[in-house]
Amino acid sequence: MPRPIQAFVHTDALRHNLARMRAAAPDARVWAVVKANAYGHGIERVFDGLRGADGFALLDLDEAQRLRSLGWRGPVLLLEGVFEARDLELCSRLDLWHTVHCDEQIDMLSRHKTQVPHRVFLKMNSGMNRLGFTPTRFRSAWTRLNQLPQVDEISLVTHFSDADGPKGIAEQMRVFAKTTEDLPGERSTCNSAGLLRHASDTAVAADWVRPGIALYGSAPDFPEHDMAQWGLQPTLSLRSRIIAVQTLQAGDTVGYGSSFTADAPMRIGIVACGYADGYPRHCPTGTPVLVEGVRTRTLGRVSMDMIAVDLGPTPQAAFGSEVTLWGKASQGAVLPIDDVAKAAGTVGYELMCAVSARVNFSQD
Repeated sequence: MPRPIQAFVHTDALRHNLARMRAAAPDARVWAVVKANAYGHGIERVFDGLRGADGFALLDLDEAQRLRSLGWRGPVLLLEGVFEARDLELCSRLDLWHTVHCDEQIDMLSRHKTQVPHRVFLKMNSGMNRLGFTPTRFRSAWTRLNQLPQVDEISLVTHFSDADGPKGIAEQMRVFAKTTEDLPGERSTCNSAGLLRHASDTAVAADWVRPGIALYGSAPDFPEHDMAQWGLQPTLSLRSRIIAVQTLQAGDTVGYGSSFTADAPMRIGIVACGYADGYPRHCPTGTPVLVEGVRTRTLGRVSMDMIAVDLGPTPQAAFGSEVTLWGKASQGAVLPIDDVAKAAGTVGYELMCAVSARVNFSQD
């Protein structure tokens, strides 16, 4: 028998969250962002839940090939574009759209021999300062692309740095709109936070929006809003079982470094889950967890293969009892991944992406 830890991908929740994104911007087409192997869920496992999107956006060619092998014939966008000239051959063969964010990518296109011109998304650095042409150079880059026979349609794209916070997107949208106001081509804006918090602003009108984390049931601006407030459902549940029960007396300690000391008699459960499964080692005592659907807490340090949990709120728990590390318990209770991430001092994105290869995945 394998270890009892298992991850479940919830197809209906993916469909629900995609519909929620469409409702936020009903006049826009939706890219389902499936980079990082669909935020750790697995592209093959999320495909049925997200195939109602208008296109898929990702980073690398291997993932694009996997999408095509699943039968997807719609748009696929490389969010970082190509990394070397030979990548353009695969873009031609797989009919991939790709981002252009630097002069070197334009140079590669100018030397590319193809019979079918490429659809490209010209990226503006409107304030994120990662990828893209600055506003003062954006139009000259557009002119260069527009002159290339290797290029067909040019779409315009930018990415918001502060859509999830008080700074917002107004200044970046102003720069983007002003710089592109008389240029032809479709516009693509709005990550998950931009879509949920700002899509009702007419100044953000876009032809394409690019939700990522919200598709997977994590609130992009947590803790200001949680997943329930945005109407999202968890798409990834990490569950295991209790493999031992210990009874402590006052003064007994738990785990490496004896970082937790019992101040009264208590029962604890030892769970088959540790940092080798992707559960953060730095989660402190008090990180929330569900035992048989009841919220309780972790105790002591996370070790490679095990964690300890407080069974006080669930006196009926015993060997074999279900433990939900995040997501939805089989009893229906939900522990948002954002709550666990907050305790770990990180974000839900990282927890999703960190589930290790030794964890067995199933579709629910």
